[in-house]
Amino acid sequence: MSTTDVTAVSPGRTLATPGGEILTPEDPRYDEARLAWNLAVDQRPAAVAFPASAPDVAAVVQLAAERGWQVAPQGTGHNAGPLGPLDQTILLKTERMREINIDAHRRMARVEAGVLWIELVQAASAHGLAGLVGSAADVGVVGYTLGGGCSLIGRKFGLCANSVRAIEVVTADGRLVRCDQRHDRDLFWALRGGGGSLGIVTALELELLPLQRAYAGALFYPIERGGEVLHAWRDLTADRSLPDELTTMGRFLRLPPDPDLPEQLRGRSFAVVHVYHVGELAVADELLAPLRALGPHMDTIQSVPIQELTQLHMDPPHPVPAAAGGLLLAELPPNAVDAFVEIASEDSDLALLSIELRHLGGQLGRPDPSGGALAAIDAEYWMFAAGMVPAQEMETHVRAQVRAVQAALGPWAARRMYLNIAESRTDSANFWDESSYQRLRRIKTSVDPQDLIRANHPIPTMSRR
Repeated sequence: MSTTDVTAVSPGRTLATPGGEILTPEDPRYDEARLAWNLAVDQRPAAVAFPASAPDVAAVVQLAAERGWQVAPQGTGHNAGPLGPLDQTILLKTERMREINIDAHRRMARVEAGVLWIELVQAASAHGLAGLVGSAADVGVVGYTLGGGCSLIGRKFGLCANSVRAIEVVTADGRLVRCDQRHDRDLFWALRGGGGSLGIVTALELELLPLQRAYAGALFYPIERGGEVLHAWRDLTADRSLPDELTTMGRFLRLPPDPDLPEQLRGRSFAVVHVYHVGELAVADELLAPLRALGPHMDTIQSVPIQELTQLHMDPPHPVPAAAGGLLLAELPPNAVDAFVEIASEDSDLALLSIELRHLGGQLGRPDPSGGALAAIDAEYWMFAAGMVPAQEMETHVRAQVRAVQAALGPWAARRMYLNIAESRTDSANFWDESSYQRLRRIKTSVDPQDLIRANHPIPTMSRR
């Protein structure tokens, strides 16, 4: 995709080169090209670009600058809702940039911008290594990491953003920059947890872990026992001596009658405790004994290869129409659990597919001295609620249900929000402490004064708001 070819794009024409292509609304492939992973988000950009290399990305940036447009980079579109209307915006999809290089000796991985977590997990596991993966296999490594990256094993190892050692990024002036602790340090700091509005990341270098197995799975209980289960789970997580190796979450799960689900789960509702442990099995068994004493309907916790972690949360394996939202919690006292159970239980009017409380803390809450804009999460738990939107007319209702859960737990909300669970437009000042936020704004002003790069949670320049 050369600069000359790109600048020739005009309404009604499609650009196609050996390296990549740009589709305009007149192209018959446009409607498929513009889709986000969340099919409930109706993206209608001025054009959709599919770069295959960093020079392709730079060419798209040049085209946008010449036309006075913006560029919105997107890996998978899991959190596309807050982007809003995309008039005069090129949606830049990185899905064709899928190269992975593993340096097993240095325990490093270089991943291009379109790489999915399942791809990195599989490539790293072949060398006995692992990355700080989240709960969904088909989330992009880059977008997840730019938001901080809260792993299922993050209580032990911290945020994924802290494992980044170098970033390759195309800036708003079309330059390809490689930044690290010695080069373009401000930009390197900003991209690690500062989101996607500071440049278009084309590749990351991440440090990997010498980790091959975990003790993981879930305890399933009838949903009508949710109160006693969630209180027992809360008692476990409230123990200040709890080892960082153990991450758990309490969850209300209403599974659809999907033939792809195991028969014992299909179409049923449960109170669930998910477990992810990277220490001694005997320690985990002792800690989990009170929960097992409640007599779960099913216990799937066992030693598993690290590459199976992403399957245990049971996220949809393909794009779906959904509405979701989250909240960080400063604390979870017993009355907060009561409020959660009351609104999320079998007897409530909510029909959300999943409502979870995840225990944070541990290394996730300890700022890395060499970390970036988000080096830790200042909260003890998060809540995340999601529901399916099979028909457009249901979206308003499902979103209202998500907001109802957020409101019920509002009295215990933390001071900040976390980028990767904010599925609606949120004041960007809420994601970082004041000093970090103002530093991000200064860096945004320096690298992108015209606000050419657009993100779902934008950082305003110093000339705005």
